[in-house]
Amino acid sequence: MSLRLSTVILPYLRWHEGGRHAWQRAEHLGFHAAFTYDHLAWRTFRDGPWFGAVPTLTAAAAVTDQLRLGTLVTSPNFRHPVTLAKELISLDDISNGRITLGIGAGGTGFDATTLLKSDQEPWTPRERADRLSEFVPLLDRLLTEDGTDGVSHDGDFYSAHEARNIPGCVQRPRLPFAVAATGPRGLKLAARYGQAWVTTGDPKLYETGTPEQSIQAIRGQAEKLAAACATVGRDVAELDKILLTGFTPDRGRPLQSLDAFVDFAGRHAELGFTDIVIHWPIPDSDFAADQKVFERIAMEAPAQLR
Repeated sequence: MSLRLSTVILPYLRWHEGGRHAWQRAEHLGFHAAFTYDHLAWRTFRDGPWFGAVPTLTAAAAVTDQLRLGTLVTSPNFRHPVTLAKELISLDDISNGRITLGIGAGGTGFDATTLLKSDQEPWTPRERADRLSEFVPLLDRLLTEDGTDGVSHDGDFYSAHEARNIPGCVQRPRLPFAVAATGPRGLKLAARYGQAWVTTGDPKLYETGTPEQSIQAIRGQAEKLAAACATVGRDVAELDKILLTGFTPDRGRPLQSLDAFVDFAGRHAELGFTDIVIHWPIPDSDFAADQKVFERIAMEAPAQLR
């Protein structure tokens, strides 16, 4: 299978001042999918415009026809499976079955603190993993069990009482999950419930690591995914493998030229990746890039990576 190229469009642009154009342009350029972050706020963008992921994707669905759409990624940090499921089946319907849910445990940023009381501490990594381990199976049920009895659940963190999601997803048995994970519990969820696996590489290597060390680390992550799949009796080849770029020691270098990107993507394709996701250029940010070079990569790189 050819390596697919997708993009992620951060939701910082007003819809009528560049937002709509970016999503339509992504489809015109031939990207396989366009994703957006699902955060309340994110890093240096906190003090500027930042819009909600689900309304943004709904608008994008209305102005595109073929482009797959989704989140990279949604987390339990501020989401509940019952309300999220209702939004997802609506979004899947509006897009006529073009939605992928990227989902992960979340991090320690603003999503983890915005809803806390002043005397509360953010969840630890273990606590985030605990919640994700309950969140994903319940969301799977909510999106697949669309009968009139609804879904009931009384868990450690989440509850549902006869939650109905009729008529269910356009995509059957439900829209695909792309599970972002590197730890054992997250990889087990990816193996059991995912249609795709997502990684950004090893964050410990971002500042001082080398591209070669990053390749080795990602190879190790992929091997752990294969082991997790074997444990649940699943062929790892059934899962798409998605690399969200911009967080490895390579940083923005792959977007400096078509040749640089083809070399970068080819090295990761050798590790078994099926999808590479690049950030839509944002001036004066960590995702700054030449728009013309970016568009040339979008149009020409896939043919060179077949």
